Amino acid sequence: WRIKTNKKEIFLTFDDGPIPGPTEFVLETLKEFAAKATFFSIGDNVAKHPKIFSQIIEDGHSVGNHTFNHLKGWNYTTEEYLTNVEACARQLKSTVISPLSTVDRCLFRPPYGRITLDQIKNLKTNYRIIMWDVLSQDYNKSISEAKCLAGTINATRHGSIAVFHDSLKAKRNLQYVLPRYLEHF
Repeated sequence: WRIKTNKKEIFLTFDDGPIPGPTEFVLETLKEFAAKATFFSIGDNVAKHPKIFSQIIEDGHSVGNHTFNHLKGWNYTTEEYLTNVEACARQLKSTVISPLSTVDRCLFRPPYGRITLDQIKNLKTNYRIIMWDVLSQDYNKSISEAKCLAGTINATRHGSIAVFHDSLKAKRNLQYVLPRYLEHF
């Protein structure tokens, strides 16, 4: 949920990509601020947009598994869920052109944060499950850009894991919030 540290560090994460437009915006913005992040990628999106996924890795960012089809764990059996997670893992591994050591196949984030205890138990043998303590709510179209920014900044502290979304749904808030968030910190 959070990394214990006394250092002034924040762990930026992005869920749901890669998506043309939003992911490219995130990569350019991170480059402007010399910031690195972890991208929890959906296998189906990686299959559709392999060049953008490869760019994430070429730019020196980390990637993690976010299932192949963005499954809400509570709605699936453990077997169905694990099969989908492994399909994503295969897609991530097969898409990377650069050395496979740059793909951290061991990071996993459950979509929506919804996962059963049995799914956790089974995944923990091969994955480090990464949650978050700062939810930007960039995907929430009912909150203003300014409120999204203020809420995200106010929730962040040393060692926070902040989650943003490189998706079309989040695009409006993301484009406003991310550069201002990075500038603030």
